[in-house]
Amino acid sequence: MAGKDDDVKVLGVVVSPFAIRVRIALNIKGVSYEYVEEDIFNKSELLLTSNPVHKKVPVLIHGGKPISESLVIVQYVDEVWAAAPSVLPADPYDRAVARFWAAYVDNNMFPGMAGVLFAATEEERAAKAEETLAALAQLEKAFAECAGGKAFFGGDSIGYVDLALGSNLHWFEALRRLFGVALLDAGKTPLLAAWAKRFVEAEAAKGVVPDAGVAVELGKKLQARAAAASTAA
Repeated sequence: MAGKDDDVKVLGVVVSPFAIRVRIALNIKGVSYEYVEEDIFNKSELLLTSNPVHKKVPVLIHGGKPISESLVIVQYVDEVWAAAPSVLPADPYDRAVARFWAAYVDNNMFPGMAGVLFAATEEERAAKAEETLAALAQLEKAFAECAGGKAFFGGDSIGYVDLALGSNLHWFEALRRLFGVALLDAGKTPLLAAWAKRFVEAEAAKGVVPDAGVAVELGKKLQARAAAASTAA
């Protein structure tokens, strides 16, 4: 295994939720790393060779060895820099619960959110928004159970589920600006709305969670490309 003090590099895109969670995890651990911004429309040779299966960000390169898939990377970071504040709970059951809800974010919440951006019709967009709101309602309940009255899913500090969900917050605001779709609603999910403010204000998230305006601009480009591809087909 690479030494803990070997060079650490992250290949990412500034608005990618998956890259953001990795960067915040490293910040929590106090790990110094080099961040390399990738162009999703013109991927570098380093990215393509580091993640030849999916050819996507993020990739963590530690001591010259690449690791792909954001939640896998976060777990790796938590294990390698184990002496620093933990991201995953110490208790095996609590750890399993955290993994379940993090996977729920990626498998149930994220597809609906992405669907809002790429919807071909307003009817489809409304349906995807409802799908996302239903997932967030479940996460509201999960927060109440996992946090136990504390600030984060992970308790007093940002944990595994916080990273999974919090890395999407700028896209919630971007979709509101683009389409008027309010996904994180204090009236419907008050616990998550309050949690979101604490997350972006956390020291580890500062300088990593981007302004929603950056996501708006990329969202417009992605929409245009999807529309062009649909027309060409």
